[in-house]
Amino acid sequence: MQKISGHHHISMLTKNGKKNNDFYTKILGLRRVKKTVNQDSPSMYHLFYGDLTGAAGTELTFFEMPVAGRTVRGTNAITRIGLLVPSYDSLLYWKKRFELLQVEHSDITTYAGKDALLFEDHEGLRMLLLNHNGQSIPAEWQAWDGSDIALEHRILGMGTVEMTVRYLQRTVNLLQELFNYTVVTEDDTEVRLQSIAGETFGEIVVKELEGPSEKPGRGSIHHLALRVATVEELQQWDAVIKARGLDSTGVVDRYYFQSLYFRDRNGILFEMATDGPGFTVDSAIKELGRELDLPPFLEAKRTEIEAILEPLD
Repeated sequence: MQKISGHHHISMLTKNGKKNNDFYTKILGLRRVKKTVNQDSPSMYHLFYGDLTGAAGTELTFFEMPVAGRTVRGTNAITRIGLLVPSYDSLLYWKKRFELLQVEHSDITTYAGKDALLFEDHEGLRMLLLNHNGQSIPAEWQAWDGSDIALEHRILGMGTVEMTVRYLQRTVNLLQELFNYTVVTEDDTEVRLQSIAGETFGEIVVKELEGPSEKPGRGSIHHLALRVATVEELQQWDAVIKARGLDSTGVVDRYYFQSLYFRDRNGILFEMATDGPGFTVDSAIKELGRELDLPPFLEAKRTEIEAILEPLD
């Protein structure tokens, strides 16, 4: 079985697509690489932000849910997203930018062994910038030149993802035994694991916390997708997951990639998604994210879908 090569994307809930679009494009300087809809509920936007092409490992995605209430924080949830920046000077740059734009943030600190700047978006989604310290990144990650962020400080892609769970070893054992993650550091209440030893773009921190489970709302994290190269590998993982006694959706065609979904025994929702075909399957690179793109099975409903959605720009 192949090793997991890192994160593919991570998906969240937002109450308002326009405000979400403004924060992630105008404040964080990410490219909106796909404006589409939730394929299971096409009355809501599904927005993707990332690098030039929305390469696997750079994608932050949001489902717009206008009725979303506030998140009641708790355990058994994905609780923080790390984003990699090139250097310590980048953290200083972003701290000044957050001060100017009135983004909630911390002083520069450390997290998972790296210099870090914790911050929250306008809906309380917890994130942090991590000093990647000049380390290599996946070859397919490409900077987008449409950002007003200085090139030497732009967000590179996803880094450490934090999960908070009631039973620590349930999630740790899954990652270690099923997906071959390596334990980097551990104590009684926290374990840090990597899908590829030494690489932060596949790193997960699992923290133990007793108490009630999180009640998701705006600014909550819905699921983390793990990166799989091919459909054939995805089918193999599906068999392995089911053999462990977990329920899997089986392979689902999402048009831009193939996926499967399952929950671990703490209730954390994971997706596994293929690298391709990617967002250029229906758009030229220079046109990515500009117009509403729909998978072929929804194209016949375009008029009614567009009538429901509020313009973002």
